[in-house]
Amino acid sequence: MQRVWITGASSGIGLACCLRYASRGAQLVMTALPGKELDEAAEKCRAAGAAGVQALPYDFSDPSGLQALCEAAWEAFGGLDVVYCNAGISQRTLVEDTSEAMIRKIMEIDFFAPENIARAVLPKMLAQGGGHIAVTSSISGKFGFPLRCAYASAKFAVYGFFETLQAEYFHRGIRVTIVCPGRVQTAISLNALDKGGKPHGKMDAGQAGGISPERAARIIVRAIDRGRREVLVGSKELLMVYVKRFFPGLCARLVRRIKPE
Repeated sequence: MQRVWITGASSGIGLACCLRYASRGAQLVMTALPGKELDEAAEKCRAAGAAGVQALPYDFSDPSGLQALCEAAWEAFGGLDVVYCNAGISQRTLVEDTSEAMIRKIMEIDFFAPENIARAVLPKMLAQGGGHIAVTSSISGKFGFPLRCAYASAKFAVYGFFETLQAEYFHRGIRVTIVCPGRVQTAISLNALDKGGKPHGKMDAGQAGGISPERAARIIVRAIDRGRREVLVGSKELLMVYVKRFFPGLCARLVRRIKPE
């Protein structure tokens, strides 16, 4: 029976992955912002067959309670086999409209929170003989993208930290999967930070045409099961990852032509 902790668990990719693990009879620790959405998500997972569900609400913009959160998640079922750091926030602002406070908030949630969680659970996983840590980056962690200066920066940083974690601890039983979504039908654009730090409140057209969270979850959970180092999640937009790899100049020209949403 797997013991799984997923953050960003109340909706979108996080909830879809929770439901997939629940259908297998896993024990789930679910973390998201406090509120009824998380409670309702936990009930859905119980109904889907989870052997146990512990909801641990938390706001990742506040780092002060992260250590206590990690301890509570670990103790909920006497250890963890899979930790999936999926919680995140995006933005929809030009560089000139992006405040330092916004950059720091996005970095806190999208980079420092998963980095802190990974460092907190790593010694415990090593002591139990191994474990699996997954993290959500983005195709914006592969190349810069309009209106995403802080978001892309955080996702680039995720790659640097978690690729290093892979390299250092693979031979000690720690597996790391970096999840790289493109367009998935979630609320990330609705909740993205706009000018003044207000929610963007609109669904991007490209995102609305993306793959479903359920399809994304199938891809992600399968990648974790197989110990994949990295998994791209999406549709035709993922071609840009390969354009950047093999034709970086062309990628730069294409990105400059993207109409900001």
